[in-house]
Amino acid sequence: MSEQKLAAELRTEFGKGYARRARMANLIPAVIYGHGAEPIHVTLPAKATTLAVRTANALLSLDINGEGHLALVKDIQRDPVKQIIEHIDLLTVRQGEKVTVDVPVHLEGETAPGTVHNLELTVVSLEAEATHLPTAVEVNIEGRAAGEHIHASDLVLPKGTVLLTDAEALVVNISEAVEIAEETETEAAAEGAAEEAPAAEEAAAE
Repeated sequence: MSEQKLAAELRTEFGKGYARRARMANLIPAVIYGHGAEPIHVTLPAKATTLAVRTANALLSLDINGEGHLALVKDIQRDPVKQIIEHIDLLTVRQGEKVTVDVPVHLEGETAPGTVHNLELTVVSLEAEATHLPTAVEVNIEGRAAGEHIHASDLVLPKGTVLLTDAEALVVNISEAVEIAEETETEAAAEGAAEEAPAAEEAAAE
């Protein structure tokens, strides 16, 4: 994944009031931490940043007063209603440094006819180079039959990554499809029998 270049500005103000003013000025408050250094508080351009962080584990190349910083997006805080970004936590990284990231699992293909699949694990934890982070782990389920299971150990990992998730963890489960119509008919028949039973008992008593 290529790094996204953004211009950042140092900030010395904090608190909800400042954050609100920053958002009104189309800026996003952020903090950069890591490597034992003091946190760096900055603001980022809202539109460009929102586009840059659409992918998981986005790597940002920040220009802060002419000084370059590589940073990995670790946490994004959003407004629960509007879903606009309110704050971003960034982890400073170096070229070639190994980091731990959670990478989403993407499924490709369709299982065999008459089957359904359940994605039991939506992300897997990997160790990867900070400047070569995968955006997803692809899993091909084409033609998979009922009863088949895909575990973390079965995944084809992106080059240069190491699996940290438990190898035995279930990622995808393939099972037979159940006809909803059949279930409905069975339930209706059971309900009908239950309703008829008291009536039959009353008739017998008479």
